[in-house]
Amino acid sequence: MIDDLPHLVPDALRPVDPALYRAQGDPGHAPRIAILYGSVREWSYSRLFAEEAARVLRHFGAEAVLFDPRDLPLPDSVEGDHPRVTALREMALWSEGMVWVSPERHGAMTGILKAQVDWLPLSMGGMRPTQGKTLAVCQVCGGSQSFNAVNQMRILGRWMRMVTIPNQSSVAKAWAEFDKEGRMKPSPYYNRMVDVMEELVKFTWMTRTRSPDLVDRYSERVESAAETSARVNQRSI
Repeated sequence: MIDDLPHLVPDALRPVDPALYRAQGDPGHAPRIAILYGSVREWSYSRLFAEEAARVLRHFGAEAVLFDPRDLPLPDSVEGDHPRVTALREMALWSEGMVWVSPERHGAMTGILKAQVDWLPLSMGGMRPTQGKTLAVCQVCGGSQSFNAVNQMRILGRWMRMVTIPNQSSVAKAWAEFDKEGRMKPSPYYNRMVDVMEELVKFTWMTRTRSPDLVDRYSERVESAAETSARVNQRSI
């Protein structure tokens, strides 16, 4: 695996030991990470970043899958049973954590990244595709370093009720940070990307079996109790 990651420094690497992070009763399978990126250009730096991040995640013991946003319809333009929407939602349900990577366009994340998240409902058939799952936010910039997109994605991650990890990545002048084969060059930006993926794997191990308790809320229990009481009263009439 490390042969595919020539920029990693072996002496600085530490394997992510699940025994240090996982909860009792953890199923033991590799953390499942879904990666969304915000461009459909043929030579997309957000996609290249996402592919590099997936390699690093796999090195740290995770299972990483990318979603290709090409042919994904705009939100509300079709029904939710469209094949591409179904594929996206199934990937979200499968995942235990996510990486969102967007270019910064006009000082914001792209509509392509936002459209993917907008297709993910907070609740779907009794399942919650994003709630309680981990999230890492990253961006690529055409010019000088900026944090507008990652800041927006943090707000969006909070709205989707996700556990957004503290670390993040913003790559300035992305056109200078990838070689002609599309691989990320060694640099402080590369090292930060590795930091983020390592942290994401650790947080996913720590929270994936604990998330039902972490997101268990008083207000929802009040609503459930009221609904149960109403059903009991209805049956007694």
